[in-house]
Amino acid sequence: MVVVDDDIDHLALMSHWLEAAGYDVDPVDSAEALQTVLATAVPDCVCLDLDLPGVTGMEMLERLRHSHPQLPVIMVTAEREVDVVVRAMQQGAYDYLSKPLTQLRLTTSVKRAVERASLDRQVLELGRTDADVYARMVGRHPSMRALFREIERVAASDVTVLVHGESGTGKELVARALHDEGARAKKPFVALNCAAIPENLQESELFGHERGAFTGAVERRTGRFEEADGGTLFLDEIAELSLPAQAKLLRVLQERTFSRVGGAKSIASDFRLVAASHRNLMEAVNEGRFREDLFFRVAVFEIDVPPLRERGDDVVLIARRFLAESGLELAPDALELLRGYPWPGNVRELENAVQRALVVAKEGVVTAGDFPSRIRGTTSSRQRPLRTAGTIESLEKVALGDALERHGGDIAKVVAELGISRSTVYRKLKKYGLR
Repeated sequence: MVVVDDDIDHLALMSHWLEAAGYDVDPVDSAEALQTVLATAVPDCVCLDLDLPGVTGMEMLERLRHSHPQLPVIMVTAEREVDVVVRAMQQGAYDYLSKPLTQLRLTTSVKRAVERASLDRQVLELGRTDADVYARMVGRHPSMRALFREIERVAASDVTVLVHGESGTGKELVARALHDEGARAKKPFVALNCAAIPENLQESELFGHERGAFTGAVERRTGRFEEADGGTLFLDEIAELSLPAQAKLLRVLQERTFSRVGGAKSIASDFRLVAASHRNLMEAVNEGRFREDLFFRVAVFEIDVPPLRERGDDVVLIARRFLAESGLELAPDALELLRGYPWPGNVRELENAVQRALVVAKEGVVTAGDFPSRIRGTTSSRQRPLRTAGTIESLEKVALGDALERHGGDIAKVVAELGISRSTVYRKLKKYGLR
């Protein structure tokens, strides 16, 4: 591997650490010297200082993305500005390390980068993808392969990530993968669904509270930021936070300290933030429902999770995974049904539908008739997919109406069946005039 830094002392220290970890290191002090090395051999990894004289590290990174797209590049710099981190990651850096470095942080990042590069080479040589399952996510479609690569690329860093995707697509699985594949894997993963917390309790959930802070606060409570110290905090449906809670969240992201509600003591927490939303946050910013400064703090690196209807035969692959332990097979008419239905509730809706089919299936096979009537009655062929906005809205209205009728208006059961959040159910009920 190659280490590039014009600070001779720092270059020697990094080289020593990596050699002690078993790597064959070629230390150079400029981008020009790196290009000379690359002319004769391609290393497993490059540690590249951002602040190089002449051709800068950022300029060299851009060149490497064109000349050696599979070569993992780890950026090293004293800069801590968010926009610098964003630009480096957007240019394709595998990781971003801030000085002063630690031996563990450097060697861990290099180890993961080298392993990833080796796996990518194996995939290219075999001419196929490496697996259908990644971090509990199932997918063979190119959009999912791209998602897995994005997760692998950013997991090793500590940058804040914003995950976009419709309800039920598996945004929390993405957040867990970012945690499990990163350096914080052995520390806590703390998840909070912001849409499920009443507005007057949001700050208490996030920051904790002292005894007597408000009516009902009979004892001190630890908040989610405190619980996530050393690990990852996942804020699902972050757009549902109130504006006051957003303001306090912004301050914590800037200062990494906070106080419990009703308390004066400043508490520090070393956490990585991963946020998610099924809403378009920029639209929420334009509508005044989400702070613009918080958006830019949260959306340092953005990941999009594709909806199930755009993932081709992944729907069959996932359904078979859900059926794996039962020993049941999917009949041809069931396969046609799965492929034709647009799955507005995505993977969560598919899981619920398969569970229902398992209950009623007979003779070792799942047929189309074993699936809920709302799915059987609204499918179309793969050649004529139902994907227009008007059609999807019609399907949503039918699905909601049927679910309400089946469960006697019990919203909790409707939420469980359709795999969408309570707030989404209420919004769509109002939208379609069902309540």
